[in-house]
Amino acid sequence: MQTSRDDAIRLPPSSPGGLARRAERWCRALLAEAGIGIDGREPWDMRVNDPALFGRILRHGSLGLGEAYMDGWWDCPQLDEFFVRALRAGLERRVRGPLATLGAGLLGALVNRQSARRAWIVGRRHYDLGNALFSRVLDPTMSYSCGYWRSATDLAQAQRDKLALIAAKLQLAPGMRLLDIGCGWGGLAEHLAREHGAEVLGVTVSTEQAEHARRRCAGLPVEIRLADYRTVAGRFERIVSVGMFEHVGHRNYRTYFELAHRCLAEGGLFLLHTIGAKETVRGLDPWIEKYIFPNGALPSATQIARAVEGLFVIEDWHNFGADYDRTLMAWHANFERAWAELAGHYDERFHRMFRYYLLACAGAFRARDLQLWQVTLSKGGVAGGYRAPR
Repeated sequence: MQTSRDDAIRLPPSSPGGLARRAERWCRALLAEAGIGIDGREPWDMRVNDPALFGRILRHGSLGLGEAYMDGWWDCPQLDEFFVRALRAGLERRVRGPLATLGAGLLGALVNRQSARRAWIVGRRHYDLGNALFSRVLDPTMSYSCGYWRSATDLAQAQRDKLALIAAKLQLAPGMRLLDIGCGWGGLAEHLAREHGAEVLGVTVSTEQAEHARRRCAGLPVEIRLADYRTVAGRFERIVSVGMFEHVGHRNYRTYFELAHRCLAEGGLFLLHTIGAKETVRGLDPWIEKYIFPNGALPSATQIARAVEGLFVIEDWHNFGADYDRTLMAWHANFERAWAELAGHYDERFHRMFRYYLLACAGAFRARDLQLWQVTLSKGGVAGGYRAPR
């Protein structure tokens, strides 16, 4: 997200002490625009533990804000609501930092950050953090994507309902071959094979995910490959991709959909489940990029529509992004409950990092700054029209 000239952060010439005071005044005034206080009484107010915090935010923007939280320089009793208010007030445009924004824009324009060689980085740095961690944070299906809360009252039901919704949208019949691009820990592949008789090929760039998925799907007509999506060949009646498109990158969107088009049989259906940005941007927030999803990129509706043009018919576009708020808050509750068990494997800085990630993202979806889309595509169009289940 670009920083405008009027919003750009400028370091005023001053003595070190004067600069610190100016930084504090600037932060106080900025947060006040969002109804956020400093050392105030509201649960979304910032509690400052180190007065050097303000200069760090001024110098490094949202990256400095996140790193300072990881280092214990500030706290907030209700971090998710802190981000709801900050995002609704548009503060992210003013604390991201002009140098970080410029650097991300240039890198995205000049380098394919999601090339076949670089595609494995996110697997090693995030998805391979350990199955012990994710098994305690996620539901029994190990679904690391938005649940469907239309009638669910808990995380496990929301994820089961999401799997059932995907199956219904794909109109599966026994014996159909299905490609699962970014199969995660195999929960969807298992469900579609066990409950609907599909023959599934799942691909992932995470070693930990692949090993778990193979164990999970043992005895079912499911093959799990540790592979980049660009290496897939073959013909499938159905394709599904859940929570993986966020790692494809704008330089590769057309390549991704061309591969899906080659692999999808005539008359086939392809369901894409992805987080979406409300406007076209070049990269993620600098903190998320550095600590959670390296080389990530959220697509806009425009980017998806352009990338599928001439390849697929868009049969249905379903937005249930508000459900991701509830999903993330459920993951956060599980994470905090399990921390006593996890503390022997991860340090307190990781604890604060993972909490910040989950609650910041929950706030972003609650503010409707981020979306969650399920886009159903057909090859050649569904005769008589597609009836989208909800």
